[in-house]
Parts: sequence; structure tokens; C-alpha cells
Amino acid sequence: MSFLTTVLAETAVLAEVEHAALPMPTFVYGLIGLVLFAALAAVVWSYRDVANRHQAKAKAYADAHGGARSGH
Repeated sequence: MSFLTTVLAETAVLAEVEHAALPMPTFVYGLIGLVLFAALAAVVWSYRDVANRHQAKAKAYADAHGGARSGH
């Protein structure tokens, strides 16, 4: 039996198998993904401008360690 006939035989068997129904409508999966990405975006958004909140500490560190940091 060649590879092609084996693949065709398997696809014919798989085509006859009845698939189980999904537990919820398909658009709900998209909504879950949208809500998940929105929540992750909110977490990322909450970290914006964090470095600028501590300018006094950054300046004190730079002064104590020889001025501005090199371009690492």
C-alpha cells in the first residue's frame, strides 16, 4: 500500500466520525480572547511612565555613581 492510499483511507475514516458539539457558541471564544487581551493591555498600560515617577531617586543615584549612565 502506498503512502497516498494510506492517507486517503485515513481521511475517509475520519470523515465518517461524528464530531462532538462545542460547549458554547464559537463567537464566545473570540469574546474570551478579546477580554483576555484587554485585561493584559490594562496591566501593561498601568506601567506607563513609571520611571518618571521617581526622578529624585534616579538623580540621586546618578550623582552618587558618577553622573549619567553610559549607553548600555
